[in-house]
Amino acid sequence: MHGVKRTRQSREAEEARKLKEQAKLKDYLLLTEDLLSRKKKKDWSKEAFDLATKLLHSNPEFYTIWNYRRNILINGIFPSSSVEEINSILSSDLSLTTSALKAHPKVYWIWNHRRWCLENVPPGPSSPTGEQTQGWRQKNWEREMYVVERMLDADARNFHAWNYRRYILSLFPTPPPPTQELKYTTHKIESNFSNFSAWHQRSKILPLIWEKEGKEREEEMRELEFDLVRNALYTDPNDQSAWLYHRWLIGPHPDPILLTREITSIQELLSEQPDSKWCMESLVHYTLLLISLTPETEREEMKSECRRLLAELAGVDPCRKNRYQEISERLGV
Repeated sequence: MHGVKRTRQSREAEEARKLKEQAKLKDYLLLTEDLLSRKKKKDWSKEAFDLATKLLHSNPEFYTIWNYRRNILINGIFPSSSVEEINSILSSDLSLTTSALKAHPKVYWIWNHRRWCLENVPPGPSSPTGEQTQGWRQKNWEREMYVVERMLDADARNFHAWNYRRYILSLFPTPPPPTQELKYTTHKIESNFSNFSAWHQRSKILPLIWEKEGKEREEEMRELEFDLVRNALYTDPNDQSAWLYHRWLIGPHPDPILLTREITSIQELLSEQPDSKWCMESLVHYTLLLISLTPETEREEMKSECRRLLAELAGVDPCRKNRYQEISERLGV
């Protein structure tokens, strides 16, 4: 930091630090060698399990050890454990992954082990009538929603956490209504329009609501979505997230009147942001859609506008110059 005087370590302190790091590395390598040897021998003992815990604390990205850990549980520990003990072990492993994710929130192997733990939680103990309850599983899913929301509070664009959230919602014994999840994505988007994962989540939730509430309600909600995404486009026309959502909202087979309206809106934005690549790309994309819905005799003016925009794009985005030229050539002279 500027203005803060740095204290230089003595030679003895530096040597002591290096020796400590070397000893730590040596211990890590010996532990790794031991565990890989045990894995090869199919050692499913509690001792091997505890050593795996120790190694994963040091290196939670070691996917081979996560795999070995699951084999120890399946082949060595679970067969001799009661359902209560299995539930307790899996709860401890969920706590282990929670700690690991705080420092490594985007490591696939940690998320993967967390899923495995949840999928192997046994049903709850038998009720007085002899029926097994879903108490443990329900509590676990509720806790997972809390954990993943804290992860997204820390990093709202962590796509691993968003994927995990979708996974939880798909398997939740008593899932929350889709409108609640829609409200959650609205909050995340309004906090940061550049949240691609939140926009994507929205595209998964809205069809569920529209299917349930009917065509008239869908049309009303689509208009509200256009207002939301238009606000995002005008706030930051160079951000890709909202443009991709806008394309999803338009869809592959749009109404020509809707398409014309959105083209006009984007043209207005382009007049304010004349170098906006995404404005120009979207205008080309939507104009090509409109051309496909327009009689042959009325297409030339639109084709000419596309060629003009593609020529400008070649200058604004030279890395994709060949792509733009190819699209222009397909439009003909």
